[in-house]
Amino acid sequence: MIIIIARAEVDPEALEIVEAAMAKMMRATWEEPGCISYSMAVEDRERGIISVVERWEDEAAIKRHFAMPHMAIFNAAVAGHGRSMDAKMYDAANERALPA
Repeated sequence: MIIIIARAEVDPEALEIVEAAMAKMMRATWEEPGCISYSMAVEDRERGIISVVERWEDEAAIKRHFAMPHMAIFNAAVAGHGRSMDAKMYDAANERALPA
């Protein structure tokens, strides 16, 4: 499994546009083969901080995701509103549930 964790900073004035694009992106991505989970959320409205957490079956699924039409639509919708992005990809092994 591959986990992606990202933190983005966008123009707070553009959050309405960005959030609408995020909602469409999440709905479309959940339907993709290889997507285990995909979540985008606004952490701080005042500063325009967004967090992204993704889980994928493998890197091939991520490569397909980046080539999807809804990815291009999302990128076009948020173009010019971003200030910074820090995204990291991790190989996950030995997944287990947390104790209750």
